[in-house]
Amino acid sequence: QGLPPPFLRDALQAVFVCLQATAQSSRGMSSTAPAPTEPYGRAQYCRWPCECPRAPPRCAAGVSLVTDGCACCKACAKQRGESCTEADTCDFHRGLYCDYSRDRPRYEIGVCAQIVGVGCVLNGVRYKNGETFQPNCKYNCTCINGAVGCVPMCTNSRPPLVWCPNPKLIKMAGKCCEQWICDDSRKIRKTSPRHISSAAYEGEDEAWQKNCIVHTSPWSPCSKTCGLGISTRISNDNQQCRLLKESRLCNMRPCEVDITQHIKPGKKCLAVYRANEPMNYTISGCVSKIPYRPKYCGVCTDNRCCTPYKSKTIEVRFQCPDGTEFSWKIMWINACFCNLNCRNPNDIFADLAHYYDYSEIAN
Repeated sequence: QGLPPPFLRDALQAVFVCLQATAQSSRGMSSTAPAPTEPYGRAQYCRWPCECPRAPPRCAAGVSLVTDGCACCKACAKQRGESCTEADTCDFHRGLYCDYSRDRPRYEIGVCAQIVGVGCVLNGVRYKNGETFQPNCKYNCTCINGAVGCVPMCTNSRPPLVWCPNPKLIKMAGKCCEQWICDDSRKIRKTSPRHISSAAYEGEDEAWQKNCIVHTSPWSPCSKTCGLGISTRISNDNQQCRLLKESRLCNMRPCEVDITQHIKPGKKCLAVYRANEPMNYTISGCVSKIPYRPKYCGVCTDNRCCTPYKSKTIEVRFQCPDGTEFSWKIMWINACFCNLNCRNPNDIFADLAHYYDYSEIAN
């Protein structure tokens, strides 16, 4: 047969070299290809069926109480810069969202960030979206995408109920927040009615005593919602005209009695509860010398709470096992009323319309 011509041998050799290079390139690519990634586990933050506490949490002022991301329970919304998950949602009332960009590729734990939005103008001053500011000493406000939401700094922004027929809001010297007084055109008596706190009259209910203006503050709320607690006040009604702290025992309602069982059918509240049998007060093993049948504030099955509005202070004599005796002042409840003032709204936009001095936000 003989050998092929020289030009044919060169052509075959070039084809062989080309095929060999292609095969080597294919082997090299297959050897450097990345190995398949291992699937990562993503934490499960929601559990069904839902298991929620009996009472919702109490959130700080200005922090929204929202339904969690699992659509299960009420929770305090996460604020700017705090961690968030599918369960822990950010405060959308403040224009926040959960930014997962730093947690790639899991996208499991994020950070609450501000949604880009328009700013606000209040009283000629422009504020950025998400900015918190105080236009005056009475309000702490936040700009949310063109809307302004404010939290009142003055907690006594509503007039007293029932016990004050003619409430009046007045400005007190040296104080930012205005105070409610009972506007009584008649001459104020030296001693106000037992069920009206002295603070209701503020500067009007003052008596002169040897170049001393006598002033007594109202009794503080009872330290316990049930069982024996302490209530205090400040008074200078003494010979030295010195401000002294006075204390008295108080018992809003018994802890061991289920008052809801005494609510009449069709009703949601029982304003006043009174036991059938008299009882003795007991302090550290010492028992009152005579029995009493006190009244207590009742309870409601809705969102209302019952608080005393008519009360007085009595002095009870106690006798101890060792024979010694002592006296204690005790709050004696005459009447209670049930109201919604115990509510603590967490939505900073919810109650603005109910504040009588809302127009002063922009002043």
